[in-house]
Amino acid sequence: MTISALQEERVPVPSRIWISVADSAVAILQSLVAAGALTYYFVNVRGLSTYYTGIVWLLFGIWNAVNDPLFGYISDRTKSDLGRRIPYIRYGAPLLVLSFALFWVDVPFLQSQVGLFIQMLLALFLFDTMYTAIATSLYIMPFEVAISNKARSSIFVWKIIFQVFTIIVPLAIEGTIKPQVGDAAATNFFRWFLIAFGVGMGVLVFVSTFFYKEKHYTQEEEQFDFLKAFKSCFTNRSFVIFEVISFTIIFVQTSLMQGLWYYFDEIAVPRTSLYIALAAGIIGGIFLWVNRREPWGVKRSTQAFSLLFGIGALLIAVFGRDVIAATIGFLLFGLGFAGGMYLIPMMNGDVVDMDEHRTGLRREGMYAGVNSFITKPAISIAQWAMLTIMTMYGYNQSLAKGLQSSAAQTGILLGWALVPGILLLISFIFLFWYPLDGEGWLAIKAKLAEIHKEKERKYLESKGYKMTE
Repeated sequence: MTISALQEERVPVPSRIWISVADSAVAILQSLVAAGALTYYFVNVRGLSTYYTGIVWLLFGIWNAVNDPLFGYISDRTKSDLGRRIPYIRYGAPLLVLSFALFWVDVPFLQSQVGLFIQMLLALFLFDTMYTAIATSLYIMPFEVAISNKARSSIFVWKIIFQVFTIIVPLAIEGTIKPQVGDAAATNFFRWFLIAFGVGMGVLVFVSTFFYKEKHYTQEEEQFDFLKAFKSCFTNRSFVIFEVISFTIIFVQTSLMQGLWYYFDEIAVPRTSLYIALAAGIIGGIFLWVNRREPWGVKRSTQAFSLLFGIGALLIAVFGRDVIAATIGFLLFGLGFAGGMYLIPMMNGDVVDMDEHRTGLRREGMYAGVNSFITKPAISIAQWAMLTIMTMYGYNQSLAKGLQSSAAQTGILLGWALVPGILLLISFIFLFWYPLDGEGWLAIKAKLAEIHKEKERKYLESKGYKMTE
């Protein structure tokens, strides 16, 4: 197969849409949990101290170090009529909904600081277990159904369209039904709305599994044992460098979305105009990165959005009280979010392809698990870092909105955007050493497509079918 023939690979439109719908539904729930709503709910509404909340997120990060690579290993070795990934998506959806609901249930005997600490911690453990099983499988799905970047891109474009809702929904909830301190009626509505919303997202995830199929020949491959599978990921140079930007993007997205819940409460800036700038950045970013991916390549496009994203974060950290600076910062946030949603999965797919080139095995699950092993702690660290910096500058969680001191406002800005800006600039520099770029890499991709075609032919023939050209 030539490189030009490789570019003709196609994924059916319904498959692209439903993979994207399910991925977005799960990501929205995760965004509400990890990027603002949960922390705000337990700290500002339920009254859990920032100290205890920070400990919850740090302990939760330890659990992520165990369950993510373990699930990736298990899913790579799963064999079923539905495939390696779809069973976890279909049958995990109801359990994901149940665990999500546990966050918002008001348990009468868990009203003390220790009780709230226990509820938040246990609910996080349960939710993340199911989230890992489903989200990892959905994250991998484009690589299960396509090998060329062009075919995968056709899925990721749809994913970006739906992933926009992972930003819009938390922002809409923050701007409309976020309960204030002491407002019992608003808190009750907020709680039940999120439970019902979680049920709706779970239904979408379940239904989606009837609209896409895996390439079953990957189930026939013998896999490494766990330790060898884990260690071999780190012998892949492209993966090690990829993890720098992958960790950064998870940290940045968590921190920035969480910070919005505090920024608009305490900083006197026009919410509507900044949201318009953010939306313009996201929409413009989609067109920019989709059109630049081929002429610039995934590597250079990722460097470009990292640099722009980093400049935007530092602009907010230093000048976040100024409307013009904040508007430019939000516009660059949008460009960065779009780049992260589109280009990071593309880069991840290339990293897994390089592993197959080196080992002869398709190990998306293990790579997704090890990636989460490294990046999921970014969620906990981002939460802890922002809460710690805010507290250091005098943030008082018992005050109604708009009453924090000037020093506390500064703490919000620094806790929200300073560390993300620094990490993004570091990632920009590290990406100079990323190796998967240029004509040599395209030739490897073409060779892999030929290998996949041959594996599929042998698998179908073993089941009594005959492939024709």
